[in-house]
Amino acid sequence: MDFSLTSDQEAILDAVRKICARFGDDYWLEKDAEGGFPDDFHRAFADDGWLGIAMPQDYGGAGLGVTEAALMMQAIAESGAGMSGASALHMNIFGLNPVVVFGTEEQKRRMLPPLIAGNDKACFAVTEPNVGLDTLKLKTKAVKQGDRYVLSGQKIWISTAQVASKMLILARTTPLDEVGSRTQGLSLFYTDLDRTFVDVREIPKMGRKAVDSNELFIDGLPVPAADRIGEEGRGFEYILHGMNPERILIGAEGIGIGRVAIRKAAAYAKERIVFDRPIGENQGIQHPLAACWMQLEAANLMAMKAASLYDKGLPCAVEANAAKYLAGEAAFNACETALMTHGGMGYAKEFHVERYLRESFVVRIAPITPHLILSFIAERALGLPKSY
Repeated sequence: MDFSLTSDQEAILDAVRKICARFGDDYWLEKDAEGGFPDDFHRAFADDGWLGIAMPQDYGGAGLGVTEAALMMQAIAESGAGMSGASALHMNIFGLNPVVVFGTEEQKRRMLPPLIAGNDKACFAVTEPNVGLDTLKLKTKAVKQGDRYVLSGQKIWISTAQVASKMLILARTTPLDEVGSRTQGLSLFYTDLDRTFVDVREIPKMGRKAVDSNELFIDGLPVPAADRIGEEGRGFEYILHGMNPERILIGAEGIGIGRVAIRKAAAYAKERIVFDRPIGENQGIQHPLAACWMQLEAANLMAMKAASLYDKGLPCAVEANAAKYLAGEAAFNACETALMTHGGMGYAKEFHVERYLRESFVVRIAPITPHLILSFIAERALGLPKSY
């Protein structure tokens, strides 16, 4: 059991940090104030080939594992880019895993290279307003008409839809009351986000202004049958292949944002003089920061364990969900503690920690709440009866 990074992984971190250094605190402070997708940041990673870090080399990717992707996303968040920077790339890293696993050769060659090159941006359209996390009851319909499907329905909390040219969308092709199993009858499509048929409305929110969240109103969107991924009716099964990597990545990102918050708090505590001594000499400042550091490092071990299991092709759902939960809680505690360490100045935007605190809620809420993870762990790790 080796907890050290390989020389290749160290090189990845070094290269990623060099890109992030070009987009400092002032850049993200401006994005937080004014919004607007960080196109230049996204382009920088695309130009250096990082958007395909975990995709096959045959289609322009680097062919590396989720472990390397998690290290990259963690470094991005830890640079001070936080969830704004991580979420700008997040979907491109894991989202098309169902295409990689279940797509035809033609689909892979058509769909993957433009995403890896940064020419396409994709959004992930699953969640619906009146369904929430009960995905099997989603109401967006896809009706087969000849060599195409016609999609209609609503989606909500769809990130990057303002700038996306493509979307990976789950829709019902067979009514729920006509399937033998609740997991059947849903189909997965990767297709153009044609705004002639899709009304994209941005949702104002408390943080991560640089990466939009949206509600989609889909009215008669024509989708070629060639854009359906895998077999009709097995879409739910296919999206499960992207869920564990997503939880691992968002956990890694949470650890990154927690680390940068603690780093800024420790630096401030060494510089801030009160009663003729730096506040960092006080155990009332030291102990909360030390506890946060330990929580983050423990969460990181679980995230890296989950990533290692995934890359070896071993079951990792329990570990991936645990990593996401632990990272979300640790990130929030770290960001809150960092703000409180700054005292009144922590409430000021110029010190950045209030932005980290607002963005840390993303790690706790998305893509699944801590409450459902606790239920999942109780069932899968402890063998308790299903509660939902």
